Amino acid sequence: MEQVLLWIQTYGTPAIILLIALEYACFPISSEIVLPFAGAVGAGIGISLPLLVLYSSLAGLAGTSLTYAIGRYGGSPLMEKIMSRFPSTKKPILASYRTFGNHGKIAVCLGRVIPICRTYIAFVAGACEQSFPTYAFFSAIGIAVWNTMLLTLGYYFYQFRETFFLYFNKYKNIILVVGLLLLVLLLVIKRSDEEE
Repeated sequence: MEQVLLWIQTYGTPAIILLIALEYACFPISSEIVLPFAGAVGAGIGISLPLLVLYSSLAGLAGTSLTYAIGRYGGSPLMEKIMSRFPSTKKPILASYRTFGNHGKIAVCLGRVIPICRTYIAFVAGACEQSFPTYAFFSAIGIAVWNTMLLTLGYYFYQFRETFFLYFNKYKNIILVVGLLLLVLLLVIKRSDEEE
């Protein structure tokens, strides 16, 4: 991940666009890290937040269109092969199928903000033969919402970083204890989910 952040620092906007497209095309790049960092870098080099959202949304739509096409032309047999070859994908792919089955056309919009299925909803929409214009429309809405939230965090963090670090240094012991307690709680919840 350090290499990813270095690319963003070195190449700016083109790196942001490429990395976001790759993340939406299911490459193992975390949008939860890349997008806030991209927002901070954008603020630092003077790119407006609306322009960052536009660039990132177009990049996300390009990347997710690739996974949609793979799902569309590979269909359900491809999904079965992916799940059998990579067992860790079974739960999110099935969750994506459930989301798609329960919500129809709008599932791709909703799926963009649901962590467990946001990565695989494009494959599923393609495999279920949703029309591409419908897919692109609803996907663009979800991508814009998700990207706006994460870019805004980084963008405003950069602008108020001095205030943040002032409070962080003042309350860092409390923040670290609370963070550790939340981490333990999440691990306990995850373990109980796996046992069920």
